[in-house]
Amino acid sequence: MELTAPTRWRCIDFISDLHLQADDLLTFQAWRDYLLHTSADAVFILGDLFEVWVGDDILSVDSGFESQCAKILRTATSRTDIFIMHGNRDFLMGSTLMKACACTPLSDPATLQFGQQRWLLTHGDAMCLADTDYMEFRGRVRNDAWQHNFLSQSLQARLEQAKAMRRQSEAHKNTGTLYADVDTTAANAAMDTLSAQHMIHGHTHKPAKHALSSKRDRWVLSDWDLRAQPPRVDVLRLRLQDPDNGTATVERISPEMACLIEAKPVD
Repeated sequence: MELTAPTRWRCIDFISDLHLQADDLLTFQAWRDYLLHTSADAVFILGDLFEVWVGDDILSVDSGFESQCAKILRTATSRTDIFIMHGNRDFLMGSTLMKACACTPLSDPATLQFGQQRWLLTHGDAMCLADTDYMEFRGRVRNDAWQHNFLSQSLQARLEQAKAMRRQSEAHKNTGTLYADVDTTAANAAMDTLSAQHMIHGHTHKPAKHALSSKRDRWVLSDWDLRAQPPRVDVLRLRLQDPDNGTATVERISPEMACLIEAKPVD
């Protein structure tokens, strides 16, 4: 998927790995307040918006947490363009959800032309090649037959399976296991294929900027966890300071600052 930013965009926000869930009210409130008030012209959510997504029929629970999130997204799209990419936790998000929230689905990978710069956008999990156990799991659950079999089960059965998988994931985290990072060779190959100078991704929960060469870099998004000590939450913002020059500046800011900073530079 290739996107060219419309000329009216002067400011774009990128977030990922919010892992929204009903029992984390602090993170949910921070996301809601940010999304409804950000000064950005567009927001790109690069995967794992939800802690788990068991199928779009979860929206049939009218008073449910997921339905509430969809309504917030729909409200936010009245003032901001919103794009959503699948992550490793919510890869079953489908067209019913996208229609309900009035957001644009974003393929992985995707490219964005913003000014004179070309950005490769990805969740990042597909490039963590050293995590062989996860790569095997990913190949299995992204299979059409597996997804059809899973989605054919009752909603309650899927929710129970999701809870069990979350418990396994938490237990794995508590072992102190070091998670694999994005493979540099794979990152460079993708950038070669898509003719990109910059990459933005999430998944690893290790916010940083990595220089891949003198002309290439890889920006890693933060996860959002307001219950952590200290809390983890930030927004990666691109701003086109000079439309004639076409070069965007990059900065990490808090969600609160994203709502306060004027999106369009003052003449």
